[in-house]
Amino acid sequence: MKEERKNLLLPGVPRWPLDPEKPVIELREVSKSFGDLVILDKLSIKIIPGRTTVIVGRSGSGKSVLLKLMMGLLKPDSGEVFLFGKNLSELTDPEILEVRKRMGMLFQNYALFDSLSVTDNIGFTLNENSNVPSSKVSKLAQELVDIMGLQGSELSLPSELSGGMKKRVSLSRALIANPEVVLFDEPTTGLDPVMIEKVDEMICLAKEEFKITSVIISHDMASTKRLADTVAFLDSGKIVFEGTHQEFLTSNHASIRNFMDGARTTRLSSDEISKEAKDDQSFVPIVELVGVHKHFGTKHVLKGVNLKIPPNKITVLIGGSGSGKSVIIKHIMGLFKPTEGEVKVFGENTVPYNDDQMAAMRRRFGLVFQHAALLDWLSIAGNVGFPLRERTNSPESEIEDRVAEVLKRLNLTDVRNRMPGEVSEGQKKRAAIARAIIMNPEIMIYDEPTTGQDPLRTASIDRMVKETQEQFQITSIVISHDMASTFRIGHNIALLNMGQIAAVGTPAEIHASEDAYVRSFIHAGAV
Repeated sequence: MKEERKNLLLPGVPRWPLDPEKPVIELREVSKSFGDLVILDKLSIKIIPGRTTVIVGRSGSGKSVLLKLMMGLLKPDSGEVFLFGKNLSELTDPEILEVRKRMGMLFQNYALFDSLSVTDNIGFTLNENSNVPSSKVSKLAQELVDIMGLQGSELSLPSELSGGMKKRVSLSRALIANPEVVLFDEPTTGLDPVMIEKVDEMICLAKEEFKITSVIISHDMASTKRLADTVAFLDSGKIVFEGTHQEFLTSNHASIRNFMDGARTTRLSSDEISKEAKDDQSFVPIVELVGVHKHFGTKHVLKGVNLKIPPNKITVLIGGSGSGKSVIIKHIMGLFKPTEGEVKVFGENTVPYNDDQMAAMRRRFGLVFQHAALLDWLSIAGNVGFPLRERTNSPESEIEDRVAEVLKRLNLTDVRNRMPGEVSEGQKKRAAIARAIIMNPEIMIYDEPTTGQDPLRTASIDRMVKETQEQFQITSIVISHDMASTFRIGHNIALLNMGQIAAVGTPAEIHASEDAYVRSFIHAGAV
C-alpha cells in the first residue's frame, strides 16, 4: 500500500478524507461585487476531494475571483466559504494562513521571483516556511525540473526563460510542498499544444499518484477534455452547469452552445481541409529568410531557417515554447541580426543595414502586442491617432479624418471618446489594430493575439485579423499557440521545432503531413 503523502508544510495534519460527501471546498450562496459591478451572485459549488474540477466561462465572468475566494484571498460580500470543513468567516487571519498551507496555487502571471534561479524559485516555499533540510528541498526541486522538462535551466533567472518555461517553474513550485488541493488559474495560457499536453499529464499524475484535488480555470477545451472529472460553467455570476465533459458538450444551455461554437473550427476537419484549393506557390516573397542561424553565446536558437512569407496573405508561425518564433520575428523587424544567413524584406537583404536604414524599414510594419498596450491617459481615438501625432507632421484636420476612417472600418466609432478602462477587451484589441493600421503598414505582426482569451473572444479576434488583412490588403504574420485559430485564419502555416522549420504550407498541407512531430502538435491542440 502506498505511503500516505504528507504535506511538507504541515506534516502533522492528517489529510482530508477522500469522501464525496465531504467537499474539501464549498461555497454557499456567495456574492461578490466591486463597486456597482456584480461579479458573483449567490453562487454555490462543492469541490469533491480527489477529483479535478475545471471551471470554464467567458473572460471577465469572475473565474479568477472565484478562485481567490476559494483560497481565502478575498472575502465574500455575503454567503459562506468552507475550506477543509472550516467556515473562513469564523477564522482569524493567522488561522486562514494555516489552512492555506494545505493548498497550492498556480497564478496566471507566474509570480516568480526575478532574482532567484529556477531551482530556488521552485524550492522557495519550503525553504522559507518549513524545516525541510535544504538538501532535500534541492532534491525535490530537481525531481520536478526533470518531470517538467526544465533540465539545463536550473540556474537560469526568470528573465532568461520563455513564457512556457516560466509556467512550468510556477507549476513545480505549486506542487513541491505536497499540497492536498491545488488551484490552477489558467495553467496552460501561453503554452503550445504539446507542452499543454505535458502539463495536463503532470496534473493527472499528481491526481492519480497522490490523490490531489485540483480546481482549474481554463479556456483550453482540449485540456478540459483531458483533465475534467467535473466541468462547471460560470455564467452571469452563477454556476449554471455541473457535469461530465460529455454532458457539457451535449448541453443545450444557450451560453454553453455559444461558448463551444467559438472553440471549434471546421478547418481542423480533414473532410473540410481536403476541399481547400492549394495556394499558388510561385509568389515573390515579401519576406524571406535564407539559411538563417542565430547563436546567443553557446545557445544555437535558429538552425538554418529557410522561410518565405507570401504577400497579402496571413502566415501563422506556430511551434513549441522556445522553438524560435519570436526570434524569427525580431530578425524580420531588424531587431536581431543573424549569426549567419540572409533576411530579405521587401526584396532587400537587411543584414547590412545601418540603424537609420533599419528604422526606415520598420516604419513599414505594424505591430499588435499580446496585450493591447494602450495608453491609459488617452481616449480610444487618442490612442489610434497617437502614432500620427508623434511620428509625422500631418495637419490635425488630416489626422482627425484618418482616425475617423479607421475607427469606422474597425467598428470603434461608438467608443471613440471612451478611455481604455471603459471598453471591453475585444474593443481594446481592435483599438490596438487600428493604432497599427493608421500608419498604413505593409506588414502587420501579431504577437499571440489570442493568448488568454476565451473561445468566443478568440473567434472574434480571428475575424478582426482576417477582416484587417482583407480590407487593407496587408501581409499578416501571426505568432500563435492556438491550433483552432491557426487553422481558421492561416493561408500559410510554418511549424517550428527546436529552431528549425518542421513543416510549412497551406492548412491542407500541414494537416496532411505524416511527420510525427506535426501529427502530435495537431492532435494535442484538437478540440
